[in-house]
Amino acid sequence: MALIHHTTMTPTKLELLTGWLPKQSWYVGDAGTPELFRAGGFRLDDPEGAVGIEFMIVVDSGAREPVAYLVPMGYRGAALEGVPGEALIGTSEHGVLGTRWIYDGVHDPVVMAQVRALLRGEATPQHQSRSDTPDPTVTVHGTGPGDGLDVRIDRVLRPAEAAHGESGRLVAGWTWPDGTAARGVLATFASR
Repeated sequence: MALIHHTTMTPTKLELLTGWLPKQSWYVGDAGTPELFRAGGFRLDDPEGAVGIEFMIVVDSGAREPVAYLVPMGYRGAALEGVPGEALIGTSEHGVLGTRWIYDGVHDPVVMAQVRALLRGEATPQHQSRSDTPDPTVTVHGTGPGDGLDVRIDRVLRPAEAAHGESGRLVAGWTWPDGTAARGVLATFASR
């Protein structure tokens, strides 16, 4: 199980995401700087213990209507080779671990392998800020082998539960700026 360090990161993850998020093709905000706050998320464990894996849900409260975004992240102690430049969210100085290279998880093979394991029912979602603590609010509906299927990450989140009979749907919750709770589909197995 991953150990959560309660320490500083400079710049913070939200500071890095504020600059990175508007540059993404799936960003639906206006041309201004987003006003992000952490609205939810969870972690997964890397079986090798080398990569930190976090699924962060942020809400842009500065948009006309608040928008929830999912950003899976891989935290590494060295640069990841062979990924496109836009995969790097940024680097940050961690108060315990030193420099961390923070990658968009869809480009990190360790992150995506663990998402596949979660959708197959072979991994346990962990609490976002507590060590060795499963998060039972993160659920997978219709686990299955997922052989020959890709994983689709939903970047812009909408409130909805997984439909009955649909296989391999990851569902989790977040909180809107007014304090209202929401749940929606974060990832699914998809045909190639």
